Amino acid sequence: MIKYIKNIIIILLLLFFVVSIINNSNDVMYSINFSFVIWKNSIFPCLFPFFVLSDLLIHYGFVDFSSKMLSPIMNKLFKINKNVAFIFIMSMISGFPSSARYTRELYNKKLINDMEATKALIFTHFSNPLFILGTISISFIKNKKIGLFILIIHYLTNIIIGILFRNCYVDKLNNELQANNIVKTNNNKFSQILTNSIINSINSLLVIFGTISFFLVITTIIDKTIHINAYYQSIINGILEMTQGIKYVSILNISLKLKATLITMLLSFGGISVHMQVISFITDTKIKYLPFLTARILHSAISGILVFILFDYWLYII
Repeated sequence: MIKYIKNIIIILLLLFFVVSIINNSNDVMYSINFSFVIWKNSIFPCLFPFFVLSDLLIHYGFVDFSSKMLSPIMNKLFKINKNVAFIFIMSMISGFPSSARYTRELYNKKLINDMEATKALIFTHFSNPLFILGTISISFIKNKKIGLFILIIHYLTNIIIGILFRNCYVDKLNNELQANNIVKTNNNKFSQILTNSIINSINSLLVIFGTISFFLVITTIIDKTIHINAYYQSIINGILEMTQGIKYVSILNISLKLKATLITMLLSFGGISVHMQVISFITDTKIKYLPFLTARILHSAISGILVFILFDYWLYII
């Protein structure tokens, strides 16, 4: 009975969105075009090369190299398998939701177990540095100093989250690489490995594009259906789809300090759209989503508090 009622509610909601899309077709088309522009200009060029390279690096043993290099940090600071160093490094460079993809790859190759994968997702939620220093600081708020400040706080808070959760999901560290797996992979031709990496990367990026488009359509329908002031509209949009919410926050008639605080909070949470992308990567695994959600709420709160407290000091020393 409960399942039947749930299905009825979902059907009614979907029918509502169908009617709303028809009534607001021009706005919906604009949203989809906007999502394509974001994907084409920012997401694809930023993530595609890193997705392909990460696959190649995993195949040729970079996980072992990075784990040895950052073993003290992973084992002592975060109490986690040293192989997570690969996820940590690549996520800082490429940005979310790549951490979920890298985590899934290492999990599939049995380089980390489900507990370690769950814990890895908690503190490797890094936004792409080019997105922060380029799109946010230059295009949105037009202030490079504040963009750098947001980047530092966003990254620092991730490390704080990792320390706060260091005693969670502590298991016997599975530091041994699966030698047979790597040998088998290395026996394949480079052309075959590269082709598979490109196909997998494009499929992942298409899922990201579809998710962004879907949530941008939802935010457009909400904006057209529920008439609220611009402040609350930007917050709701940011919770659903981060980029559009940050864009709206940047044009609000509020102080730069409050803008930076809200933008950092939305960035650290990531938006439901990013969360859905993360879920798509960990589906059909034992990797848990709830700890990731909890960490993102904490990430958003702590980073927002740090920006609000340190904002004036940052402007003074820079």
